[in-house]
Amino acid sequence: MKIFLATGNSHKIDEIKAIFSEVKNIEILSIKDGLNIPNVIEDGKSFEENSQKKALEIAKFLNMITISDDSGLCVEALNGEPGVYSARYSEAGTDKANNEKLIKNLKGIGNRNAKFVSVISLAKPDGKVYSFYGEINGEIIDEARGDTGFGYDPHFYVEEYKKTLAEMPEIKNKISHRAKALEKLKQNLENILF
Repeated sequence: MKIFLATGNSHKIDEIKAIFSEVKNIEILSIKDGLNIPNVIEDGKSFEENSQKKALEIAKFLNMITISDDSGLCVEALNGEPGVYSARYSEAGTDKANNEKLIKNLKGIGNRNAKFVSVISLAKPDGKVYSFYGEINGEIIDEARGDTGFGYDPHFYVEEYKKTLAEMPEIKNKISHRAKALEKLKQNLENILF
């Protein structure tokens, strides 16, 4: 069975395909496979709203079961910012500029508690949609560490492993917010699809 992954983020495509690689009889397709999709405006006030909207619109457009992820960083001392605006937190909207703004906004603040949140939605062309939530807790450190991962990974420190997400690519796909949400989806996949 073919399932379309609705994202233009090549890092997310690689990560989700890797996590799904052990699921039998499921082939994950993306824009990397040459399928063109319309741009969906993510104007929801929550990760769930954005994830569901994107999955539903693309499922109907392609007439194919579609998975979508909306995820981001929520920092306690910043009232949950950047939240749904994580990818476009700074004016430039690049990983570098977003991280610089984050560290600047946390200057002089002792509470560095944060969490990454992911909502994965699976939509069918008939309009049915199922959503799954995952999160990982950590803290924000000033100095970037690690050269893998993307987004805020080099600044997201996980106490249990004494590393940032960017320092542990082999573990990230098992413990991340996205991995946890995808694991819930995988556990429910048979019931949803058949």
